[in-house]
Amino acid sequence: MNIVVIGAQWGDEGKGKIVDYLANDSQIIVRYAGGANAGHTIVCDQVQYALHLVPSGVLHPDKTVILGSGMVIDPAALFEELSMLESRGIATKGRVFISDRAHLVLPRYIRIDRERDAMRQNPIGTTGRGIGVSYALKSEREGIRIADLGWQEKMDELEQEDREFLAPYRDRLQALAIDISSYLYQHRNEQVLFEGAQGTLLDLDLGTYPFVSSGMSCAAGAAIGAGIGPRALDHILGVFKAYSTRVGNGPFPSEFDSDSEDALCCFIRTAGREYGVTTGRARRCGYLDLVALRYACISNALDSLVMTHLDVYDTLDEIKACVAYQIGDRLVENFPASVAMLANARPVLRSFRGWHEDLSALQSYKDFPSAASAYIEFIERFCETPISMVSVGYDRNQTIIRKNPWKETVLS
Repeated sequence: MNIVVIGAQWGDEGKGKIVDYLANDSQIIVRYAGGANAGHTIVCDQVQYALHLVPSGVLHPDKTVILGSGMVIDPAALFEELSMLESRGIATKGRVFISDRAHLVLPRYIRIDRERDAMRQNPIGTTGRGIGVSYALKSEREGIRIADLGWQEKMDELEQEDREFLAPYRDRLQALAIDISSYLYQHRNEQVLFEGAQGTLLDLDLGTYPFVSSGMSCAAGAAIGAGIGPRALDHILGVFKAYSTRVGNGPFPSEFDSDSEDALCCFIRTAGREYGVTTGRARRCGYLDLVALRYACISNALDSLVMTHLDVYDTLDEIKACVAYQIGDRLVENFPASVAMLANARPVLRSFRGWHEDLSALQSYKDFPSAASAYIEFIERFCETPISMVSVGYDRNQTIIRKNPWKETVLS
């Protein structure tokens, strides 16, 4: 069985924790897109790990993890991350592999990335990790892949600084390289978990273009980035937070109003630890945008949703969610492609009663207070998509399973 985990918002939804949790029942975990601009935080037995390139399932010692064809990989960042894991007792030798079709990020790309964004009339607010440049060169057919490291003619085309940078990594990268399509076909009877990066609203085609990432953050990217056919994907999970956040520039219709919601924004940012894992930047915060979430469900054909950070709302008297946009004199109920429309959108809010109960200690959905259940079940109806898992804390064990996607059994 093959399960895909994607972000259903602007990234930072808690995908790392969910992949780590579901990895227990899989044999192989594949990260299929993005680069070191992603940051996945996992807390296991009160120990926190921040991962940027290596798939989140690596913390399980008996699992194989693969960096897929759709990724762009900074060799220095990769081996630094592998060294960090080894230093903390996580063995990686013999179970971390890279698709030989994955592209590489070179230091020169990082400089170009930062210079380009600084020169834009409307900066995108990239992480400055060279990700966009690497994807651009890939599209221009001028990038360099893992498979090209043994192609001397291609290496000779590179600039001197690129060759010097790659020299100490060539053998190490080639030792990890595999033909991912053949590998996954050979292991087709095993349970494989596909891990996305960023989120639907940052996808190059589906997101708030041009304020998007350069890779495929959508569910379809799992098939392309892992070298398998779309019919091989059995279940697609979309992860979302109980509220909305965004890093960088771009439209954010449900963002808290800076004049009237400063206290709420500060509370959410502090309680939810809303600071970028990769950059440390404070995330923009806002009400849960159900218009955008329903769009993510439709555009990815999500089988189910996973809600995270619900415990952040435990002490509030009232919770609000965006159910439509007011754009000029129009009520808009579908997510527009136009950035100009989104920039002028004002959220139409619906209020929900708070629950004033600590969710983090609960072990079953049936123990949830009625107000929390009502909030969850309204979201299900609005998006016409079931919520199969609810995260009520950072630790692996603080995860409520309503329906196990591996077994398709209802547990709540």
